[in-house]
Amino acid sequence: MKLLSGKTALVTGASRGIGRGIAIKLAQQGANVIFTYSASAQKAEELATLLQQEGVKALAVKSDAADYNAAEALIATILAEFTTIDIVINNAGITRDNLLMRMTEAHFDEVIATNLKSVFNITKAVQKQLLKQRSGSIINISSVVGVKGNAGQANYAASKAGIIGFTKSVALELGSRNIRCNAIAPGFIETEMTDALNPETVKQWREAIPLKRGGTADDVANLCVFLASDWSTYITGQVINVDGGMLT
Repeated sequence: MKLLSGKTALVTGASRGIGRGIAIKLAQQGANVIFTYSASAQKAEELATLLQQEGVKALAVKSDAADYNAAEALIATILAEFTTIDIVINNAGITRDNLLMRMTEAHFDEVIATNLKSVFNITKAVQKQLLKQRSGSIINISSVVGVKGNAGQANYAASKAGIIGFTKSVALELGSRNIRCNAIAPGFIETEMTDALNPETVKQWREAIPLKRGGTADDVANLCVFLASDWSTYITGQVINVDGGMLT
């Protein structure tokens, strides 16, 4: 028996990287998966086809999670097709790194809107359905940078720290209705984005991690499956680091 058989999951920002890994893992565990993307329609359709090969329903939707009205429309589209939503994974995110003295207002606002306001938008839009069901698991993808901060990422760190506060508040508000809300804080996860980094820099980062390696999208996705499943029904309001011991 697959852990998520019969469940319906929404993953924002899933056309590549961690989000893609999460979508694949959820489908492998039997969940129907709706995922959003912002730009690459070809990659999105390729992923939808891949997910369908797992014997589940899959739907790719172009949607801007930072847009409140778009989030409302997205949830309406999902409910029209699937009638329920059991799992919500807020993963959409961007970086616009720079030292504070060089950071523009636009780059600060853009990161906050995409990374943090999107979590509010989606959670607000789906809340009514989850309350009606009296069940649901919301998983917000934060970052170890949101826990410890990082030079050159004041905007990103602020957005990811905000997600942690939001997660804990939602867990307190919705727990009595059997709706759980947790956050995952990935550390150095090796994806397409890190492939562009200087190999020596990557080596130094790996050496600074107790497990002596970067994480994979699967490392994050496996925890998502656990938190989405009935194996974690007494876990809410938590922030779990997936960082190879980086913050130990």
